[in-house]
This record gives sequence, C-alpha cells and structure tokens, in this order.
Amino acid sequence: MTGGAQTNFLKSSAMDGDGFQYSLGPPESGFSIFLAERTKKVHFIRHAEGYHNAKTAETGSNDCLLRGEASADEHPLYDSRLTAKGIKQSEDLRTYLANRPSGGRSFTAFDLVVVSPLTRTCETALHVFGRPRPPGRPSFLAKGAAPANTPEYAQGVQIAAPRFLVKEECRERWGKYVCDGRRKISDIAAEPGFENFDFSECNFDEDVFYSDERETDEHCCTRAQKFLQWLNSRPEKCIAVVTHSSFLRHLFGQFGENLHQDDMDDLQRLAGNCELRSIVLCSHGNKDGKEVAPLQPKYPSSTVTFPDASMPAFYDP
Repeated sequence: MTGGAQTNFLKSSAMDGDGFQYSLGPPESGFSIFLAERTKKVHFIRHAEGYHNAKTAETGSNDCLLRGEASADEHPLYDSRLTAKGIKQSEDLRTYLANRPSGGRSFTAFDLVVVSPLTRTCETALHVFGRPRPPGRPSFLAKGAAPANTPEYAQGVQIAAPRFLVKEECRERWGKYVCDGRRKISDIAAEPGFENFDFSECNFDEDVFYSDERETDEHCCTRAQKFLQWLNSRPEKCIAVVTHSSFLRHLFGQFGENLHQDDMDDLQRLAGNCELRSIVLCSHGNKDGKEVAPLQPKYPSSTVTFPDASMPAFYDP
C-alpha cells in the first residue's frame, strides 16, 4: 500500500461516521475545547526490556523469534520475560512517577492499571506499580502510604493501591513470533506476585489467538479502536495501560492528523522499552454506551497492509 493509501485507510478507520475529529476548533485558533466530563488521562507504557528484545538486538534479525520445527511454546523466548535491565527500567519508571506531580499531588497515582496478559507486561506492571489491591476490595479497605520522601508521606496521607485488570484486547499483535504467544492464564495467575491481578475479563485459559499467521494490520487497528471504546466506558479518570510497541503503533497511527507535525511525530513514533506516553482521551459521544463485544479468536482476513518506514529493519515487540 502506498503512503497516501495508508493515510486514507487510517483516516477512514479512525472514527467511522464521525466528522468531528478533523474539525476540533477554528483552524486559526490553534486550540480545541472539550467538555471535561468527556475526558480522562490515559498513561500508556510499553513493557520493559524482555529477553526477546535483547536477542533481536544482539542478532539484528527476527529469525530468533521463529518457532522452527518445534511448537511455539517450547521455544525459550515464548511469552518472554524481563531481563535484569528490564526490571531496572521498571524500577526507574516507578521512581519517576513517585516524583511526577499530578492531580494536585507531588506524585502520580492511578485509579486503574490495565495490563496485557503476556508475562513481560505483567512483570512490568508489578515492578512499576507494586502489588495491586485484591480484586473486589474497595479502596477504603486497601489504604497504603504515599511514596516515600514526598510531602504526602510525611503528612501520613493514605493512598490505595490501584487495581490491575488484565485485558486480552491490549496484548501485542499476535502470531508468527514466539514472544507474542502467552502461557495459560491459570499458570500466569498462579505465579508469585500475580495472585492479586484481576483476570476475570480473560475468557480463554489457553492462548486461542496465537498461530503461525500474523494478526492482520486491519484487525489490530480495529482491536485498538475497540479498546479505546472500552477505556472510555470505564468510570476511572486516571488509567495506566501496560502494553506493547506494535499495538501502540497500530493505535496511535490512526490519530494525530489534526496535530502540529512535531506532536504527531511524537505520538506516532515507535515506543521504547518502558516508555511512558500520556494522552488525554476525549469521547465525542457517538459511541458512548455502546457495548464492546469480547475479543474472539476468529476474524475475517484483511485486504490491507500497514507499511511504516519509521519501523526498524527487524521487529521490536
């Protein structure tokens, strides 16, 4: 697909039937105005460095991510874990958030953390945010201390740990590469540290999505849109999403046409390991209240491609 055709596809698929997106305010004003109740902050975080990232960087090729003759789940990089460097990246982000002013506090706190079910994202969430509060426990029964060395900590301010909700919808673009398959949910949930993650919205124990065939660009774009629709339906106002580079590329690549070029480039560029990218999600109202169907393993084949000259020569999941 040519660059122009790709742009047309992105425009047409970003918000079908919604002519509002490209006329957000008088063009000469340089501003857009939204009703505050239709907005929420979403902080997207790409997972920290996994062993698959280290291996592709070492070899300069994706070949190490192919299953070969064995089954994918027998490959040492299947559902890859974090390296020691990745754990350090996560801890550094935790320190950064503890000193990042937000919402009238000297640190950034979250109402909800949404996590891809792959092991590397679960590990990243755990190291960045600490242990979550157990599913079903209200915040007033799960008070914790504010980050150490903050004014709020000295004042004894109590801050509830966020819930961790695991969603298949924000997992990496699946198929072909073994790192993008996942273990059984029952195995992940039983792992020490993950016992208070909320897996109640994962509908399949086995990974019914992964195969040798790569998920199409079109389906990944549509899945990303539906994920935004689901996020918009949540009552929380400050949400973190721990996800993956290709998923973010397919999500952000559909937006930004109305932004200044520098901002669009910053929004759409490839995310680094453990990079935080914060956005304000605004609902135009045309999809409010509409049901978002659960993700299913079968979907129609695509007729489009999604080339991107900004991507590296090898895949960096």
